[in-house]
Amino acid sequence: MCLHAFAGEPVLNNPEDSVALKNEGHRVDKKLYIGHKKEDVLMVNHINLFVDSIRCTLHDSMPYHDWVTDDIHFRKYDFSKIQDTLHLTLNDSSDHFTPPFRGEITSEFGRRSWRYHYGIDIDLNKGDSVRVAFTGKVRVSTYSKTYGNVVVVRHDNGLETLYAHLSKRLVDVDSVINTGTIIGLGGNTGRSYGSHLHFEVRYFDEPLDPRDVIAFEDFSTHKDVLSISQCNFTYKDELKVMGAIKYHRVKSGNTLSYIAVKYGTTISTLCRLNGISRTSILQIGQRLRVR
Repeated sequence: MCLHAFAGEPVLNNPEDSVALKNEGHRVDKKLYIGHKKEDVLMVNHINLFVDSIRCTLHDSMPYHDWVTDDIHFRKYDFSKIQDTLHLTLNDSSDHFTPPFRGEITSEFGRRSWRYHYGIDIDLNKGDSVRVAFTGKVRVSTYSKTYGNVVVVRHDNGLETLYAHLSKRLVDVDSVINTGTIIGLGGNTGRSYGSHLHFEVRYFDEPLDPRDVIAFEDFSTHKDVLSISQCNFTYKDELKVMGAIKYHRVKSGNTLSYIAVKYGTTISTLCRLNGISRTSILQIGQRLRVR
């Protein structure tokens, strides 16, 4: 027995409460504390209870919930404050890891100037075969202005892997594919500079550093079982800091004095934040940090 934890359904906020809920015609009495809703995102505190609730709401004919095929990142959960650890099987008799492509890592997960990079970039040539990392079902196969040709695969353990900037996609939405299946060809589409594979690993759309899962030195998983805990989401503290940073894009006629007044700051502060001097010539389209 377990608790439904979806939009429009009750979420328990008090760990001491004993709540009676109807679950498919049965009374459910259990002390559960999952979290609270914030801007339609469920802040999950106990991940094992969350997973139990997800499994309890699925029918045999519907192996995946929130099956959205036209939105690459359909965010519903936040695991940054979870108080326990979830163990996900990566390699066993029914599935195992296959390297998407064996190439040099050219960019890591983390902050990239004024935006965050939620994956790892792997160098390849246009036309190189890109393989799915684990067995799963294709949730997204589309063209995105940012990702270019992109494929997203949902795996049975809740992980999703994303493959972007492909020159060609070779799988369709809802296709069930085995680990190692070629899902596309390497390329340079979307917001990309040079041919490479942008590879992401997510758990119910919450990004994980791919290095938490994979040892890219030999392209193998660290262990056969992945442990997910609050430690995997410490990068969110950095995101909060970045969220407080604000930028201004220079337009025709803008001066440092005008920008300083507009944002309630000083010319000296603008110069310090951007490594420029008071006599620097501003370029139209230039991005200036203002706080």
